This record gives sequence, C-alpha cells and structure tokens, in this order.
Amino acid sequence: MKNLHRILGMCLLATTIHTAYGCELSPKNTKSNAVIAEAIVPGENEKSDNNTVKIALLLDTSNSMDGLINQAKSQLWDIVNKFTHAKCGNDIRPKLEIALYQYGNDNLSSREGYIQQVLDFSSDLDEISEKLFSLTTNGGEEFCGQVIQTSLKQLDWGKNPDHLKMIFIAGNEPFTQGKLNYKDAVANANEKQVVVNTIFCGNYEQGINSAWKKGATMTGGEYLAIDHNKRVVHIDTPYDDIIIKLNGKLNTTYISYGSLGASKMAMQAEQDANAEALEEVVIVKRAVSKSSRMYNNASWDLVDAVEDEDFNVAAIEKEQLPQELQNKSTAEIEDYIETKKSERAGIQKEIQELNAKRDAYIAKNQKENTAGELENAMLEAIKKQAEKKNYRWD
Repeated sequence: MKNLHRILGMCLLATTIHTAYGCELSPKNTKSNAVIAEAIVPGENEKSDNNTVKIALLLDTSNSMDGLINQAKSQLWDIVNKFTHAKCGNDIRPKLEIALYQYGNDNLSSREGYIQQVLDFSSDLDEISEKLFSLTTNGGEEFCGQVIQTSLKQLDWGKNPDHLKMIFIAGNEPFTQGKLNYKDAVANANEKQVVVNTIFCGNYEQGINSAWKKGATMTGGEYLAIDHNKRVVHIDTPYDDIIIKLNGKLNTTYISYGSLGASKMAMQAEQDANAEALEEVVIVKRAVSKSSRMYNNASWDLVDAVEDEDFNVAAIEKEQLPQELQNKSTAEIEDYIETKKSERAGIQKEIQELNAKRDAYIAKNQKENTAGELENAMLEAIKKQAEKKNYRWD
C-alpha cells in the first residue's frame, strides 16, 4: 500500500502550498491557550499561533469504499509526519487541524443529503484517528457539490489570509450528482480562499469525464485518480519492533488530569490498538507521530500542559489528579512532571533517530520502479510550489 499511501500523502502536502497566500512573514503577539498548547519536541521551541493549516476530508462511505477508508485510517500518520518537518518563511512551525465528513451513505439522513460532519476542525490526533475508525460503508447517493458546500458553511475556516485552507474530497461517482451544482460550491470555496482537491477512486480519464478534475482546477487544486483497492507490500525493517516497544514506554510518560484525563488516556491506548490491528507499519508510523511536536495532549496530560507559561499546577483540584499524586505537594508534583518530561524527551529522541534509520533502510531496499509516474510528478510539483509559497521541509 506504500505507493498509494505516499501519493495521498504527497497530495495533501502539495496542496497545502497551493493557496493564494503563504506563511505569515512577521509573527503577531498572540497568547496561546493552555488547552491547545503546542507539544514540544526536544530542542524545539517554535510556536504555531500565526500559521495554521486547515484540512477538511470529505470521504465517500458508500459501497465499495472500504479500501479508501482503510487508506485514510493509515494515511493520517503519514500526513502528520510530513507536517512535523514543515516550516514557514519565518521559521515558525504550522499548526495542523483536520475536519472529517462522510457522504453517500444510506445510513445518513436523506434530508441532510446523506452528509454528516464526523469531526469539526481538531488538532487532537487521537480523536481524529478514533473518528476515522468509526466509519463504515453502505450504499447511498453521493452529492459532491452539496458536501463541499456543507463543509464550507459548517466549519470555521477563519478569515486569516495567511492560513492554508483546503478540502480533500474522495469518491467514485460523477462529481455532478445532486441538486446543488458543484460549480456554485467551488465558487464559494474560492470566496473563502479554500482550495478544493479531488481524489477520484478509479480510472484517471473517467474522473476527468465525470468532472472531478474541473472541481479541483477551478480553485487551483490538485486532481488525482487512485486505485483505492490496490495493495502494496510494505518493507519490514529491523527498527520496527524497537519503535513499537518504545511506543509502549512513551505511553507511561503521560500524566492524566482533569475530567477528560482517564477517558483520553484510554483513547490513546485504543488508537494504538486500532493502528496495530490495521497493519504493523501503521502503529510504527503512529509512534513516530507521537514522538513529534504534532502530537499534543495539553488538555489532559500534565507534561504537555505545563509547556504553557500560564498553566498553574497548583490550581488543579486534588481529585482531578491521578491517585498517586493526590497526596503530593505542589513541589513534589512538579518534580514528578519534570521526571516524566525528561523520560519522554529521551524516548521521543530515540524513536526519531530510529525512524531516520528506518527511512534510509526502506530507501535502500525498495525497488527502483516502486515510485510511479504520478508520484514523481507530485514530488516535482511539491518542490516548485514550496518555493512559491515560502514553505520548506527539514
């Protein structure tokens, strides 16, 4: 599945740099919120307040789309890992928010056009994973124009012209179906400075003939056609098992607090299990994401929360702390947090180093014809657009 996954990942990465504006070139004085404080990778202190990437995934969940949904479940971590290394022109790391819609499913309300918002814009990676794994397929009517219009109306896209805002819609029925003309929806996207990118699950020419390409090009977006059921064999590496074990150790560094603490920690473990059950390589990629700045749990984890200078550990009610900390003094709790923070930093660093070796091993052992023409074309487009839009990856 690697080539197909990579194409989807490249598609998402490429279109983050296709909007009319790029990164903010001068930071603003904004105050971060403790609940959404950015997770910090050892050695990094970049804030993401001024640069936000918003992606809305609109997925067809009608019959025969199981392959697409499975790719979305596993591809999430490739997308996150791409953005981990993204920098804007002022060297600020962008914040990534993802929203999720499903459409074309008979289990959804016909009055709503067989469309459902599964998740509003969120940077909570465990929550995004949970919602993706909740999707199931069933026959239905696919109205591309209407689901685009619905996402434009319901989501808060913001008015900051420097933010990168994009829609990715994937499906396999004509783009023209439904009462709402897709051209009207796309025109609305243009007004909101949202780029529409289309992924047709089928023959490339068929997608063009059924208006999928037009739906993308009207906003300067990308049109791709994929075989959503294609299976690509992954290359196992000597580092996979070690990374998986380190992921388990990483989980022991989280200190839950507040009303969400216990349930969020359970969700973390559940999404680890979902990833591993899907395919071993997925839990490896998820572990890499969890070792990066993109995986932030400040709303329920004390180690992430204390990165915000306004966060006050002493203000937390004792009953909102783990049982083992409820009888500790504030100083003792702070020392405990520092210990876990240090442990986490070491584990994250080790995972990142192993992943670099893993990437090198895969590059060395993959066949020369592994990368297809479309993938090569996407890489070329990414480099060109990155230069134009002031993004770079390190």
